Amino acid sequence: MIERHVTFKVLPGKEQDFERLFIEEYRPAMSSMPGFVNVHLLVDSENPQLYHMVIRFRSLEEAAAWRNSALHQSLQPKLKALYQESQVQVYEVIA
Repeated sequence: MIERHVTFKVLPGKEQDFERLFIEEYRPAMSSMPGFVNVHLLVDSENPQLYHMVIRFRSLEEAAAWRNSALHQSLQPKLKALYQESQVQVYEVIA
């Protein structure tokens, strides 16, 4: 199993839009993909512009299939319009 951690610095005033896009479009699209396990969206308790998305897929290949899918590609412009920068870390879940 793999876990991707993506940290987003959301544009000021776009926090509710970011959350709404995640809940209404991004999470449902991702959850329809083979190998999807779960996804969580966290917000920093001290800085409400910092969000952390924790994504689990059964394998690197299935996670890559999501990122390369037409569905993911169609959501990317909407997502990118809401944040300034992002960072990604990928982990293998061992226990």
